[in-house]
Amino acid sequence: MDIRARDTDRELLLEFSGEMDHHGARNALKEVEIAIDAALPQSLILDFAGVTFMDSSGIALILRSQQRMQLMEGSVVLRNVPEQARRVLDAAGIGRLVSIQ
Repeated sequence: MDIRARDTDRELLLEFSGEMDHHGARNALKEVEIAIDAALPQSLILDFAGVTFMDSSGIALILRSQQRMQLMEGSVVLRNVPEQARRVLDAAGIGRLVSIQ
């Protein structure tokens, strides 16, 4: 799992690529937390365009990100979610907690 980060004007964009499984999500979560702490964004955008596979570990990453941003009174947006990952998110009801575009 690779993550590319871009921070502009209190908005943090994280672009994921690869498989978001147990191993990938565990490392990605650490990187996400470091990026949030460094940028202190008002808005966190998680771009899943490059994600080739996602299981429930991806849900954990999203929920943890949402909790961190909620503490900072910020928001989380998911973008470019591939079909397979979207089915996982829909089954978990993630759309009720974060915006999916």
